[in-house]
Amino acid sequence: MPRFVTVAVPCPLRRGFDYLWADSLGKEPAIGMRVSIPFGPRRLVGVIIATDSSNDIPSNKMKAVLRVLDEKPTLPLDLVQLGQWAADYYHHPVGDCIQQMLPVTLRKAEQAKEKPAQYWQCSQDIKQLPPLSARAHQQRSLLAVIQQSGQLSRRQIKDLGYSNNILNPLINGGYLSKANAPVADGSYMHVDKPVLNSEQDAAVTAISARLGHFDRFLLDGVTGSGKTEVYLRAIEYCLARGEQALVLIPEIGLTPQTLQRFEQRFPGCVSTLHSGLSDGERFQNWRKIESAEHQILLGTRSAVFTPFNNLGLIVVDEEHDASYKQQDGWRYSARDIAVKRGSDHNCPVVLGSATPSLDSLHNVAQNRYQLLELRERAGGASAPAIRLLDIRNESLDEGLSKSLLDATTRTIAAGNQALIFLNRRGFSPQLQCHSCGWLANCKACDAKMTVHFGRRELRCHHCDASDTLPTICPQCHHHQLIYQGPGTERLELSLKRHFPEVPVIRIDRDTTSAKGSMQSLVDDIRTGKPCILVGTQMLAKGHHFPDVTLVGIVDIDGGLFSADFRGPERSGQLLVQVAGRAGRADKLGTVYIQTHCPEHPALQALVNDGYQPFARQLLAERQLFSLPPISFSAVIRADATSLEGAEAFLERLRASLAPGDTSWSIVGPLPAPMTRKAGRFRAALILQAERRSVLHRQLHTACHIGDQLSKPQNLRWSVDVDPIDLF
Repeated sequence: MPRFVTVAVPCPLRRGFDYLWADSLGKEPAIGMRVSIPFGPRRLVGVIIATDSSNDIPSNKMKAVLRVLDEKPTLPLDLVQLGQWAADYYHHPVGDCIQQMLPVTLRKAEQAKEKPAQYWQCSQDIKQLPPLSARAHQQRSLLAVIQQSGQLSRRQIKDLGYSNNILNPLINGGYLSKANAPVADGSYMHVDKPVLNSEQDAAVTAISARLGHFDRFLLDGVTGSGKTEVYLRAIEYCLARGEQALVLIPEIGLTPQTLQRFEQRFPGCVSTLHSGLSDGERFQNWRKIESAEHQILLGTRSAVFTPFNNLGLIVVDEEHDASYKQQDGWRYSARDIAVKRGSDHNCPVVLGSATPSLDSLHNVAQNRYQLLELRERAGGASAPAIRLLDIRNESLDEGLSKSLLDATTRTIAAGNQALIFLNRRGFSPQLQCHSCGWLANCKACDAKMTVHFGRRELRCHHCDASDTLPTICPQCHHHQLIYQGPGTERLELSLKRHFPEVPVIRIDRDTTSAKGSMQSLVDDIRTGKPCILVGTQMLAKGHHFPDVTLVGIVDIDGGLFSADFRGPERSGQLLVQVAGRAGRADKLGTVYIQTHCPEHPALQALVNDGYQPFARQLLAERQLFSLPPISFSAVIRADATSLEGAEAFLERLRASLAPGDTSWSIVGPLPAPMTRKAGRFRAALILQAERRSVLHRQLHTACHIGDQLSKPQNLRWSVDVDPIDLF
C-alpha cells in the first residue's frame, strides 16, 4: 500500500501538496521533518504537515519525496500546528507561513554547520598592563561591561554595539583572554536587585502565581515605572521552575541596552534573535533555545516562532508598537501570535506598555485580560510637567520657537540635557523653486523627495529612489530653491548654530545605520554631560536618559488630523512615550509641545488628564462608529501597473461578495491616498464585521474566488487581517 505525506511547500498556493513516501527513504515520516521535493522544474525544501494523507491519484502518477533532510523533526508539532492555524487565520499560503518559522539556514537543503561561540573575559594580568588612553572611550566602556558581566561572546559584544575595531585591540593588547562558555548556575538568584515598590510587587506576585497556567496580563505602567524590573522578577520565578521565557521587543535599536540588563541579571542564560545577526548566528541562537541550552530568548518580531523546550512565560514589551505587525508578505501580528502561543503552551503572557493599544484596553474591559497598573515612577521620580506652546503667528527659526530655544538654554546652563523630537528625518521634506513653483517629486511615487543636505541628495522615503540635489531649478534654471519645513538634519544644524559650545547628538535612521553606532551615541548621552539630543521615534522607545530634563516636541499636529481613524491613537501614544524621556531620575522634567492647534480636544485630554482618559475617550468614539477593536476588519489590497487594472480586479471580487445581511459591510475599491508607489498603482477593499467568524467566512470566499479569477501577470493582491493601516 503506497504511503503519502502532505508537505507545506513555499509557494503562493494556499494548500499543502501530497507526495509519495518511498520505502527507499529508510525513515518513518514525521510531522515537522524537512524534505527535498520536486515542484515543477525546481527542487524545494518543504516541511511535512501530515503523514496519513490519502488521495485518489494513482501512485505511479504521484511525485515522490526526493530526500529526507532531518534525523528528527526540525519543527515541533506545536509550531507546525501554529503555522496551520496562522495560515487559516491570516488567509495566507501555509507553505510560506511554515517556511518563515525556519531560520534561513534551514530553508536550504544543505546541512547547516554550527560554529562554537568564542567567549572573552578580563585578563588576570590586567592590573599589570598600562592603562588605556583617556581618549579610548569605547574600549574603556567595553572593558567595564565585560568586567561587570564576567564574560561575553563576540556576538554578545556586537549586540551591545561594540565593533571588532573596538574589541580586537583589547584582545591583542592582552586586556582580554579567552573564556569557556558560561553555564547558567542559578547565580542570578543572589545578585543585588532594586527594592520593588508596592505596585511592582503586586504585579510580580500576580504573574508568578499564574505560572503553569494560561493567562493574559496587561501591564499598564507609566514611563519610568519599572516595568522591566517586573519582567525580570517574573522571569526569575519562571526559571526557578525549570522553564524558559520569551521576551519580545519592538525594534533592533533597543536590543543592546535591553540585552545588557538581561545579561547582567541572568549570565549565561540569554540568546537573541533579530535582523542584525548573520544567518549562522541566528541558527546557533535558535538551536540554543530549542535545546534548552539557554533559558531566555530576547528578540524582535520573528522570534515569536522559535521552538522552545519548555516555554513558561511570554513577555511582549511596548505591546502597542506597530513594529509587531508585519507589513508585507505574511501580515501577521507578533503580539497576537504570542498570545496564541501562550494558550498553546499553557503559560502566562504579559503585554507591557505605558500607552496600551486600544485593542488591549478593550480586552481588559471585556475581562479577557487582567490589568496590572504601575502609576508610580521607580525611585520616586516625578512625572514631567507638560506645556502647550501656541506657535500660531509666531516667527519660527528652522521650526523652533523662541520659547523652546530659551528653555533649551536654561536646561543646558543648569548642567542637564535636552531632547528635541521631530518624527521626520532628513534636512527638509520638500524642495521647491521660489521662482516657478517646481517641486522635487518622486518619479515613481505620488510623494515629494526628501532633501538630505549632508549627502547632497534627494531621496524618496517610500521607494528609496535617490537623485543628486540640484543647485538650480531644472525647470526654469533659477537659483531660488527653497526648503519647505524642517527635518532632524536641519534641526541639528540649527541647534549647532544656536549652541556652538554644546554637543548636538542626532539619532535617526541615517545616523544609526552602521553597526554599533546606536550604542555609541547612547553611551555618549549617558556620560551625563550637557548636550542636546535630536531625533525621531527611535528616541521614544524604552531609553533611559536620567539627565534629560527637557523634551521639546516640534510638530505633533499632523497625526491629529490623519485620514486614518487610528491617527489620534498613534499620535497620543507617541507624545506620551516621548514625554516620558524627561525627568526619569531624581530631576524634575518639563515637556514643551509646539502646536498650531492648542485647543484640539485630543491634546487637551492628554495634557490635562493623561493617557488613560484619552484612550477611554477614543474607545467611546470607536464604539459609536463601530470601528475596531469594537468590530473586526480586513483589507484586500491590489496593486498593478495601472490603477484601472487594480480596481477592475477588486470590482470583480466585490461583485462576488455582495453582502446578504447587515452583519458585515464592504467598502471600495478605493485608491490608496498615495495611489502610486514604486511605480505601481494601489487600491483596496475594506471589509468589516460585527463578529470575527462572519469576517473570516467572507475572507475565505474572497480568497477562493480571487485565486480562480483570471488576472493580468503584473497584478499582485494580498489579504491583511486586523490591519493597522487601511492602505
